[in-house]
Amino acid sequence: MLDGAVALPHKTLTEITGALPDIELKISVDDNNRVKIKAGQGDYDIPGVSAEEFPQLPEVDNKKEVILKEKTLGELITKTSFALSTDELKPALMGALFEFGEESVTAVATDGHRLSVCKRSDYEFKGYTGDIIVPRKFLQLLNQYLGSGEKDEVVLWVGDNHITVSVSGVTIFSRIIDERYPDYHSVLPLDNDKIASFDRKKLLSVVKRVAIFSNRATKQIALHLSKGESSITTEDPESSSSAREEIEVDYDGENMILGYNASYLGNMLTHIDSDRVILKLNTPISAGLILPVEQAENEEITMLLMPMRTSS
Repeated sequence: MLDGAVALPHKTLTEITGALPDIELKISVDDNNRVKIKAGQGDYDIPGVSAEEFPQLPEVDNKKEVILKEKTLGELITKTSFALSTDELKPALMGALFEFGEESVTAVATDGHRLSVCKRSDYEFKGYTGDIIVPRKFLQLLNQYLGSGEKDEVVLWVGDNHITVSVSGVTIFSRIIDERYPDYHSVLPLDNDKIASFDRKKLLSVVKRVAIFSNRATKQIALHLSKGESSITTEDPESSSSAREEIEVDYDGENMILGYNASYLGNMLTHIDSDRVILKLNTPISAGLILPVEQAENEEITMLLMPMRTSS
């Protein structure tokens, strides 16, 4: 057996090792950097590259320390990253904004149609205050290694251009997105005085069922609100399908019909822990706020969803 090093594609390696049972692996590398993994009765061949070709990690300049509980960081990522943009023409929105303050840390994600803000107060202030935009891929990879322990901590080192974190024996390194993040505070409505309260799980179930019959491209559903009554409908002329389902609501405002993307609404409801949620509304064509009735300890969640125009 000889010592050596080879660079392998992370995704392939983690997927195959994650799919294998708890058995012994035998790994060999040939002169062309092809890696053979033998596990039980399986043989797997992965093309690698020379370790010399692997890029050297640059030093993190002027790094500042941030300490968070693994569970806290995981909640910040999970409850916002679903709203990240995939539009490469808007690089700032392809990352989550992290705001580090003296008493709290806030994560923000938006794609221009929806917004999720998660603020946590359970972290140890180490003197660093500032804002950074962290790329989607970094967050997705980091979240795979984070545990749910209340006491386990993770240290982030924030530099001028990079961020690095060590967790579960793995060090993850990324460039910070050097863009200006939009002022999300300015889009949060202050005059949404029409409030509809729902059982979160029931609302999510109805949204999922009705969405099955919605147009595959738009995923549009309509939320009908009137005093003490509510229903969710959809109609897709292309497939000649439609659906309507009533749902209990606590609402005493004026009649309204609001169009929403079912996937967006469903994702938001999935990432709220409260048994009940409220929709704070103004008009059928203005942004609505989706909030948990009961905020979790040390946490404040605010979600915003832009409506879609309905035909009625």
